[in-house]
Amino acid sequence: MILITAKFRVKPAYADQWPDIAADFTRATRQEPGCLWYDWSRSVDDPNEYVLIEAFRDSEAGAAHVASEHFRTAQRTLPPYLSETPLVINTTVPQDDWSRLGEMAVPHQE
Repeated sequence: MILITAKFRVKPAYADQWPDIAADFTRATRQEPGCLWYDWSRSVDDPNEYVLIEAFRDSEAGAAHVASEHFRTAQRTLPPYLSETPLVINTTVPQDDWSRLGEMAVPHQE
């Protein structure tokens, strides 16, 4: 799977609105057949920073994402709300879902 983590620094005037600003792009990406997940989180340390964790089935699904019309639209419409170019880590990992964090295992509860 292709695993991507990106940090988006949003201009302070738009930080509270960012989920709505990115909503169409988020929704369209989540509907892509090769998208495994596409999740935004807001930093607890910086209210102007959002972290995106996204995963795609394989390199073909990642390429389809970048070639999509909604990606091209986002390239035009989202940068004006950002205070800097997003930072990204993009890697391929040999799995297709989340693994359990065994070091913090929670006993089975009923």
